[in-house]
Amino acid sequence: MNKFQHVAFTPRVLDAQKSAYGRTYAVEPDPGRDPLGPDEAAFIEARDSFYMATTSESGWPYVQHRGGPPGFLRVLDAQTLAFADVRGNRQLVSVGNLATNDRVALILMDYPNRARLKLLAHAELVAADADPALTARLAPEGNTKTVERLVRLHVVGFDWNCPQNITPRFTQAEVEAYVASLGKGDGH
Repeated sequence: MNKFQHVAFTPRVLDAQKSAYGRTYAVEPDPGRDPLGPDEAAFIEARDSFYMATTSESGWPYVQHRGGPPGFLRVLDAQTLAFADVRGNRQLVSVGNLATNDRVALILMDYPNRARLKLLAHAELVAADADPALTARLAPEGNTKTVERLVRLHVVGFDWNCPQNITPRFTQAEVEAYVASLGKGDGH
């Protein structure tokens, strides 16, 4: 998490902290990249969606929701994530933005457990046919025909955020599983 703070806590951010709270976070010298550990890997691979921010060549931020089956965002190693970019609305805003600025920010949410993981990374677009083995591994439900490209994310840093103000939300599958469990009681 030290690299995340090193990147995110710019001089202006530290000025804002000092002005608002009379102190700043201590930012250590550049620690290099933050490696993902087992807790981060398990959290990432359990998600069925995330939000990804890019920046346009004109400086405007853009946030896109990405979704798929749980585990569609894969941890390749302690510094690398990847997902298959499948055919969608054909706007290609994120793809276009990444052509001029490879920096991305991701927010991954676990609403029922009120947990949030923020990631900073450099994104690399890879043609689906350039790495057939990885394409097959990342393709949702093995359907490589809908994969337009792969997005490989080289993680720079991450930060676990506090649960304050995360409203618990549940997927249809989670609600159905809970309701089904109610019928398995002792009959009283």
